[in-house]
Amino acid sequence: MNNPISYYKQHLEIYKSEAQRLYKRMTALSMLRLSVFLITGLGIYFTFQYWQVAVAIAVIGIGVFVYLLSKYTDVKSQRNFNKALVVINEEEIEIASGDFHERDKGLQFQDPGHFYCLDIDLFGRGSFFQFVNRTTVNEGTQKLADALKANDINSIKSRQDAIKELSSKPEWRQYYSATSSLVEVETPAKSIISWLQNYKSFLPKVMQWLPIAFVIGSVILFGLIVFKLTHPESIGYWLLLGLGITGIYVKKTNALSSNTDRVKDTFRQYAQLLNLIENETFTSELLQQKQKQIQSDSEKASHIFKRLSKSLDALDNRNNIIGAIFGNGLFLTDVKNSYNIEKWIEQYANKVADWFEVVSFFDAYNSLGNFTFNHPDFIFPEIQDKGTVIKATNLGHPLLDKSKRVDSDLIIENEQFFIVTGANMAGKSTFLRTVSLHIVMANVGLPICAETSQYTPVKLITSMRTTDSLTDDSSYFFSELTRLKYIVDAIKEEPYFIVLDEILKGTNSTDKAIGSRKFVEKLVASNATGIIATHDLSLCEIEQELEDVKNYYFDAEIINDELHFDYKLKVGVCQNMNASFLLKKMDIV
Repeated sequence: MNNPISYYKQHLEIYKSEAQRLYKRMTALSMLRLSVFLITGLGIYFTFQYWQVAVAIAVIGIGVFVYLLSKYTDVKSQRNFNKALVVINEEEIEIASGDFHERDKGLQFQDPGHFYCLDIDLFGRGSFFQFVNRTTVNEGTQKLADALKANDINSIKSRQDAIKELSSKPEWRQYYSATSSLVEVETPAKSIISWLQNYKSFLPKVMQWLPIAFVIGSVILFGLIVFKLTHPESIGYWLLLGLGITGIYVKKTNALSSNTDRVKDTFRQYAQLLNLIENETFTSELLQQKQKQIQSDSEKASHIFKRLSKSLDALDNRNNIIGAIFGNGLFLTDVKNSYNIEKWIEQYANKVADWFEVVSFFDAYNSLGNFTFNHPDFIFPEIQDKGTVIKATNLGHPLLDKSKRVDSDLIIENEQFFIVTGANMAGKSTFLRTVSLHIVMANVGLPICAETSQYTPVKLITSMRTTDSLTDDSSYFFSELTRLKYIVDAIKEEPYFIVLDEILKGTNSTDKAIGSRKFVEKLVASNATGIIATHDLSLCEIEQELEDVKNYYFDAEIINDELHFDYKLKVGVCQNMNASFLLKKMDIV
């Protein structure tokens, strides 16, 4: 069994040390660059009267300076990469200690009308999403949220295999996250895909060879001038001709440049991430399928993206006024770069969506693989085609501290319905969320917090946190009835595992008891499977009448005038309630 904390601490020191080494190298290159600059300046000063020597010194000095600048840029990039890895490992150590409540809560994904996400702390402060999420791409974050909300019971084993494999590649996952985190992307992938697919080219096909012809013409013209075969002023007319050709398309080129300026960082980032995906060896079916999705018969997707990035950077250089005048006048650079971009869009616009989807998939699944790596004591449930819905030993809530968590065994057969009673704070609601998360996590393909688990896949639906709505002018009770109607309609279409917590709270106790009983009887008659938690002990009488209903409870004891909970699920009906005791203990009554 791996020890994730030891891994993170060990690699934290490795990456810190490497970042410090690279910083020293950057400092040395900076000093060397400064020395070359000073030596070149002095060389030119002292040999100024010998212009041939001065020019040679200038050329050599500039060449060395540019080379050192390039090396400095490369080393700086490596240092930033290692610093990003340092941050990743520091964060993992912090999260393992329970410090994760300031991370992204995912509230934008919360949906009160969803099958279960509002009820089981899937999003929000201290939520499962906040604990699991390590995504670095907005689309990856969306895909992770979608996976948690999918309620998908198909291909679970395939997802398990993919997550297991990614969990075994912590270094690759961290390299992927570090690479992605170094680029700030402003334009959403969805907007980029839409722009590419709807783009209309403005340059005619003649522009494929005209810039090449113009370059050749410029070289010939310079040669003629050097050998005094033509007058130097002819270069001015040639320059005006080039600017005139470029000027015909300047408005549309400006629009293209404006759009590409917003997406070039995205393409640079995706090129790097695609390169990581392409060069990794995967064995699981799902990961291989995603890898094949970005493969081309002729060229790798990462190379295709890099080629576009170079064209985008080249077009961006038009903002240099000297380069714009002489580049366009003598070489038609705007026309050439725009044509290259348009040809790329024409050829690959319909494939970009697939490439973006694969990048976001790995971003999301890296979070799932990371969760699995961080919990080596969790187990992947044994997926069954039929039989017992959940048969788990020592099932616990995945977000609770292991040293404080109390686990319970659970066996619930298909079409069984459990009624769970218990005192306040005895653990009923936590148990409901534990069971719910078992189902959600198992369906996603994640390991669950248990010693063993056999699981027959089933979709989840819950009613635990109904609220009133001032906006919709609906009362709490009406909102609850609407939710229960939603459940009844859903189970008519296909089987669901139903989790209910104290239903019909918005009416009086007598009416609540009668209504709750009738609702549970209806669910049982519909061959539903699930659990309901309640304080209403009269509801437990249904067990005597219906074979599929079973009573369980969480107990509380008063020992030496203190309240004690064991948080263990037990067979039967709770007899010890504690509301009056707590009111007295807290000097409320």
